[in-house]
Amino acid sequence: MSDHTQSGELLESEEAIIRHFVPLTAAAAGAFALQDDCALLAPPAGCELVLKTDPIAEGVHFLVGEEPQDVGWKALAVNVSDLAAKGAAPAYYLLALSFPTAPHLSWVQGFAAGLRTAQERFGCHLIGGDTDRRPGPVTIAITLIGTVPQGRMVRRGTARAGDGLFVSGTLGDAALGLALLRDPTRAGAWSLSADMVEHLKHRYRRPQPRLALAGALREHASAAMDLSDGLAKDLARLCRASACGGQVRLADLPLSPSAARSVASDRSQYQAVLAGGDDYEILASVPPQHQTAFQRSAAAAGIAVTRIGSLTLGSGISIEADDGGRLDLARSGWDHFATPGPERG
Repeated sequence: MSDHTQSGELLESEEAIIRHFVPLTAAAAGAFALQDDCALLAPPAGCELVLKTDPIAEGVHFLVGEEPQDVGWKALAVNVSDLAAKGAAPAYYLLALSFPTAPHLSWVQGFAAGLRTAQERFGCHLIGGDTDRRPGPVTIAITLIGTVPQGRMVRRGTARAGDGLFVSGTLGDAALGLALLRDPTRAGAWSLSADMVEHLKHRYRRPQPRLALAGALREHASAAMDLSDGLAKDLARLCRASACGGQVRLADLPLSPSAARSVASDRSQYQAVLAGGDDYEILASVPPQHQTAFQRSAAAAGIAVTRIGSLTLGSGISIEADDGGRLDLARSGWDHFATPGPERG
């Protein structure tokens, strides 16, 4: 059973649940300490609002029995990642919680603690939401509201043929971490040290949105999006939106030492790197004349970026394998409705 239904004190009213989230609104006057039906806010002068909602559900985006602090962090982080790719800064969020049964006090406290840690890191505040009880898994829906200088949001569909393709951080860690959580024996098969195993698991449980890259994206990128469903699928989305094609070299994909060891031990794990999802890194297209400045700006912000390919005339994406041939994937990435087999998380 999941932690929210284990023995101990249960929170059997909406008011009992909500009071644990009131402290998260302290810095947001328009939240009215969750005592009103609606929140009130105004964008800063010269800025526009950027909105995103990306729910997570138990058994799909996080494992049954996952630590509630990690669930709280992840619920907010996956939304922040989208705003980072738009060159925006998170400011406020709304939270909707659905439980199948009355939640356990310690789970709600842990979840709220995870949210607090995340919102302090990302610079945003809770301003409202709702709780309810319904059949099915625990579901957490966050609507994040951010700001961006007027006319400066970085879109998905504005890339052009000839632009270089860059990704932040490393790819595949979270998907490999999920595989280890499901089957711990893979650690031995992949010759991973204990620290490597922990790194991969942590990358799954605690995504790290690249907010520090927002300024570099606004100044130098022609288009960008966050990588949540796998590089292959998300790159195809960017290409379709921008009416161009994309070419990527497998050898150029950035891997952490943990992922590199996993792939070296089992080459089939490049499927996780390309299509596993849950990276929450940023994919950006950058015109040739801006690439050096983009890399310098990213380095100054403390974010590693790697050129992995380029955009081309035409349509579709091509991934060059180590032998120079074209790589065919068993699947391109995560799809809630079309992907068969086990759940994502």
